[in-house]
Amino acid sequence: MATVLQLKDFTKSYDGQKPAVDHVSLEVEEGEIFGFIGHNGAGKSTTIKSIVGILSSHNGEIYIDGKTLWEAKKECQKKMAYIPDNPDLYEYMTGISYINFIADIYEVPTEVRTERIEKIADAFEIKEALGDLISSYSHGMKQKVALISAFVHQPRLLVLDEPFVGLDPKASAVLKQEMRALCAQGSAIFFSTHVLEVAEKLCDKVAMIDHGHIVVSGSVEELTREASLEEVFLEQLELAKAQVESHA
Repeated sequence: MATVLQLKDFTKSYDGQKPAVDHVSLEVEEGEIFGFIGHNGAGKSTTIKSIVGILSSHNGEIYIDGKTLWEAKKECQKKMAYIPDNPDLYEYMTGISYINFIADIYEVPTEVRTERIEKIADAFEIKEALGDLISSYSHGMKQKVALISAFVHQPRLLVLDEPFVGLDPKASAVLKQEMRALCAQGSAIFFSTHVLEVAEKLCDKVAMIDHGHIVVSGSVEELTREASLEEVFLEQLELAKAQVESHA
């Protein structure tokens, strides 16, 4: 299988001194759902914002489909879709006009987008509200519109930051189905979460980050052979804490 996303010795610092993310290396292959796990402030969002090109001035390399992000940024970004934890949509637009706006950017043919939008919007139970202004939407509805706009162009790499926050159980189930369907077509998904039960059931592989360092990574099957993902995570946090204290 081809590698869709690769981080190689990726390091990012905001103050030029202590790194927020320190020498992170990982690979996400086509067809994989990869979970990026960690507590608040562990380095998840910094890594994600760097992958999608929002943050710059880092050390190490980020590759999208074998292309270096900073040498072929536009080409790489065209292959991606990114949904932050709190999507900032154009509230003066209607839901459907926003989705079509994104589809236009990615040059999705009218017939193709119409079918995709109808299918996903119907599953999310938001089709009847797509003609309303985004300013009238709840947080959950905005999240659904953002997700539809990401899926409509079937990105090679879908990057999500805490995608299940704000979604009701039905919408969460639909999102999981759409994520699996996208990967079945050869795409890859990289998403951050602190909900370990979701990661254990949904992901093919995971990496756990703590204070900017990857403390464990591998397939979910291998990591959960003798313990739950939550138990593995807590154990790794304790080991990392002990190492820090031993060097203090």
